[in-house]
Amino acid sequence: MKNQMNQLLQQAQQMQQRMQDVQQQLEELEVEGSSGGGMVKVVYSGKGDVRRLNIDPSLIAPDDKEMLEDLIVAACNDARKKVEDAAAQKMAGVTGGLSLPPGMKLPF
Repeated sequence: MKNQMNQLLQQAQQMQQRMQDVQQQLEELEVEGSSGGGMVKVVYSGKGDVRRLNIDPSLIAPDDKEMLEDLIVAACNDARKKVEDAAAQKMAGVTGGLSLPPGMKLPF
């Protein structure tokens, strides 16, 4: 019985280390979201922070302000979704495919 408990503790420690490794990888990860056929691009970190924004110069016109704002929002949402998908894939590797409880998201 004691041997099984020690083995369980070792597995928990290994899983904790793998989770820390994945979190480090996510901090270094960068994903690009885009909208408007690539005319607006945004780069997010694996933690969900905006790192860069690129707007095609042809979109910068006073009368297109609302469209440009919508494209920026769409690009940000696209990048955020990609970060969430990448995080879920990496965490699935650590947790052996067990899904997180509803509402629990990593790394956020």
